[in-house]
Amino acid sequence: MAKFYNEIPEFLIEWIKKQHMFWVASAPLNPDGHVNLSPKGTADSFHVVDSHRVWYQDMTGSGVETISHIRENGRITILFTALEGPPRILRLFGTGTVYEFGTQEYESLVSPENRKPGSRAAIVIDVYQCQTSCGYAVPIYEFVTHRTQLLRMADMFESRDRASVITSPEINQNGLKSYWEHHNSKSVDGLPGLLTAFGSKVTPVNNFDKEVQRPKLQYSSSRKGSAQTRSSGANLAIGFVLGALVATTLFYILSAAEKFDMLTTRA
Repeated sequence: MAKFYNEIPEFLIEWIKKQHMFWVASAPLNPDGHVNLSPKGTADSFHVVDSHRVWYQDMTGSGVETISHIRENGRITILFTALEGPPRILRLFGTGTVYEFGTQEYESLVSPENRKPGSRAAIVIDVYQCQTSCGYAVPIYEFVTHRTQLLRMADMFESRDRASVITSPEINQNGLKSYWEHHNSKSVDGLPGLLTAFGSKVTPVNNFDKEVQRPKLQYSSSRKGSAQTRSSGANLAIGFVLGALVATTLFYILSAAEKFDMLTTRA
């Protein structure tokens, strides 16, 4: 049974802080435009200011749909779902505001000590309604750890920006700012995306520890089961072939023996 709230209740704020990922939904005004839904999962990127306001660090990606849609119409929905523990789905309906990297508003929210590699904007959402529903159909998953591939790649791009500050006032064509300019300035529908971040004079600094251990991926039980099934099938096929070979060999041996007996009897 769905329940609606005019603000985020305290018990849900505490629950939000324990979640490892969330989803962001947005859409353009054009009915033929692309509706977007993006998963977000970087550790400690989502923050609750109070019962009516939340924000998160928006990470660099191949697209810029959320930023573009917010610029056009402000509409945004945040979704959390319980993958562990009691089932629950939580939606935050709100109006978003984009503060790009390099602006005073961004820096007031994201300090260099807390900035993650690839952070290109702070998305602030003023929540006007909150909804919960059962989540009974959502599968149960066990959280292992956060991936670090995006952070490592973004840090590599940012290191080029930091190095070029010393040698040239121009944007490093292999740096993160150049990527923003060429890949994050427009949505797939042509709406404006990042406008100022790539031209900012601020040098990207982050808190990433390069020595942090890379997560070790393990096969899930379902994949193990599939591998075992394939192995059993292969063994069965091999056994069948060997059995056929043995049977054929015995047939020829017995046939030869029978012919030999017939010849010796006649002799």
